[in-house]
Amino acid sequence: MLFWLSCVLAGLSLHCLAWVAMRPVGRARPAPDHVRHFLLRLAWPWLDVLAAALGPWLSWRARSAAGKLIQQAGLDAAWRPEHVAAIQLMSGLLVAAAIAGGMVVLSFESGRLAAPALGAGLAAWLPWHTLARRGVQRRRLMQREFPFLLDMATLCVEAGLSLQGALQEAARHGPPGPLRDELRRSLADMRAGVVRHEALQQLAGRTGLNAVQQLVTALGQADQLGMSLGPLLRAQSEQRRSERFLRAEKLALEAPVKMLFPLVCCIFPCTFLIIGFPIAVKLIEAM
Repeated sequence: MLFWLSCVLAGLSLHCLAWVAMRPVGRARPAPDHVRHFLLRLAWPWLDVLAAALGPWLSWRARSAAGKLIQQAGLDAAWRPEHVAAIQLMSGLLVAAAIAGGMVVLSFESGRLAAPALGAGLAAWLPWHTLARRGVQRRRLMQREFPFLLDMATLCVEAGLSLQGALQEAARHGPPGPLRDELRRSLADMRAGVVRHEALQQLAGRTGLNAVQQLVTALGQADQLGMSLGPLLRAQSEQRRSERFLRAEKLALEAPVKMLFPLVCCIFPCTFLIIGFPIAVKLIEAM
């Protein structure tokens, strides 16, 4: 059974290879510049073909979830939800074929289909988890940069600049990072003719931060009511800074709880061994 499963998986891989070979040269797309991993760039033609085959089978819910992960991870525009599904499928097939082939070579019959299926599931889950983790790390960086950019925009508005001019100065002199890149992209959209509120809404969607969404909502209400932007931005800046201190206090309070497991499992046994070993030796000699 494992032999035939290996043959089927190998046939699927050869089918994808043949499909790539029969494609016209003009339609082949190189790997995007954002893809820097050597293996991923090498497998990109197969991924592109497999993504085109998987496109009609993806549900709108899966497409929306994958698109949101791609957007929040800051990947290149060449990435599509179909590419994520193609990476998952290719990883699962390769791992399942490797496990099944190894079991055939080693004549390991216990488990049969369970081990390849489990390996394929883990291999298919890993790209999704990596993408989600990258998005979380990116949001953490943007949370650190946001208070400083907001302070710069507040000072510029209070000095007499307009909101768009203040955002330009913040994007020009702010700390380098993903938030400044997203802000520059929104400013480029504004210069291209996109309405300011719509461009800021797109910025909030790309960042995935509640703080940015709250700021965009407050700015929209201020435009509708004719409020002054200086006090509004100042209040938003103070709130973001207080939230930053609260997050730092929360992490500081969580540190003793996180240290409890290594203390109990690693440090305490060694301490008890060092203290108790001489006592045990003296008791044995006395007896």
